[in-house]
Amino acid sequence: MVADPRRGAPVPTGRTSRLFHMGGIVAGIAGGVVAGGLRQLATGQRTNLPDLLLTPSNALRLTEGLSHMRGAALKLGQMLSMDIGLVLPPHLTAILANLRADARHMPPKQLQAVLNAEWGEGWIKRFRRFDVRPFAAASIGQVHRAETLDGRHLAIKVQYPGVQSSIDSDVDNIATLLRAPGLLPRGMDLAPLLIAAKQQLHDEADYAAEAAHLRQFGDWLAGSEVFMVPDLHPDLSTGRVLAMSYVHSAPVDDLVQAPQAVRDRAAAALIDLVLQELFTLHAMQTDPNLANYRVDAASGRIVLLDFGAVRRIDTPVSASFRALLNAGLDADSDRIQQAMLQIGYFGPTTAPQHQDLIQRMFIMAMAPLRQATPFDFGQSDLLDRLRDMGLALSAEHDLFHVPPAETLFLHRKIGGMYLLATKLRARVDLGAIVGRYR
Repeated sequence: MVADPRRGAPVPTGRTSRLFHMGGIVAGIAGGVVAGGLRQLATGQRTNLPDLLLTPSNALRLTEGLSHMRGAALKLGQMLSMDIGLVLPPHLTAILANLRADARHMPPKQLQAVLNAEWGEGWIKRFRRFDVRPFAAASIGQVHRAETLDGRHLAIKVQYPGVQSSIDSDVDNIATLLRAPGLLPRGMDLAPLLIAAKQQLHDEADYAAEAAHLRQFGDWLAGSEVFMVPDLHPDLSTGRVLAMSYVHSAPVDDLVQAPQAVRDRAAAALIDLVLQELFTLHAMQTDPNLANYRVDAASGRIVLLDFGAVRRIDTPVSASFRALLNAGLDADSDRIQQAMLQIGYFGPTTAPQHQDLIQRMFIMAMAPLRQATPFDFGQSDLLDRLRDMGLALSAEHDLFHVPPAETLFLHRKIGGMYLLATKLRARVDLGAIVGRYR
């Protein structure tokens, strides 16, 4: 995402400082709840805690507070906002969705302190040019353009200070907010998802691991006429700094003005890449933020960015999803139920009517993959119909089952690609694509 120079602010570092900021957020929200409750009582209305917690003013306190903290607090909010209705109620995901628009960055003095620690003092002498103002900023780090003395044009991603050491406490603090009475159905256990989120965030904060993923995807896609992956520059990369080749590119959103055939090819290629990751590569970049996809100005290839959110996919998990795909393509209800149970969309004790609703959502989502003609993302109301079913599902307060984190991360990626294809108004022969992976 593009950094806004007017939104620079120091990143709170250290457990105590971040806990203080989180305490301020909670205190502000609590004050808003009390004030709202008193107003309702004064007018003779019955107080409703979820409504009081989720007022526009409290939503602003939450999003502004997390945006200032950055790090895992902001990243977890962004991850949860991609929920498809199986985890969080829609009113809460709508508030968290505001976090995806944030682009606040740290000021130059704090940036210098980070780079001094990673590269040593005097690092600026290694560069002919280093733009102190970042051209992109996100939840865990920000990105700067630079040119080395030997003429390399680089994108330098710098991690915010204190992010890695505060992940567990940040997630625990957000979990405390989520467990406020009335926000979630009683009995819903988010613990497995929060454990997976902590691990995912620790992985994303490990830039050495991201460097390995960057290099691996670069090797896999070497020679591709469709995709481009920036080159890693290991001499300037550390556990908190990632140096990559700078690629002159435009936002993938710009393709909305391209000819239909160009939009169709881009959407088809990205959908096919998801299937490659799931069934062939057994590793998936699970963050579908549109800022992670750009278009190379010279070749027209899609530039893939940000490999911090790569998750390994075990062979048994891949096989289970292949079984579900084939059952869905064959419209075999019994096999669909068996595969969904094995994956964990629902448990053996899930009420039959809830199992049935989840299966009907899946069958509806599979319809475009079974049709003989290209699916027109721009003209379809499928997403609206699925959203309505998801709202009905989330309204079932006795539905406690939370699918495995791997499934939710996969849905996050698939949902992101669907939204991109819709934005591009693409027409894609989905049946031909998925047929290669049966």
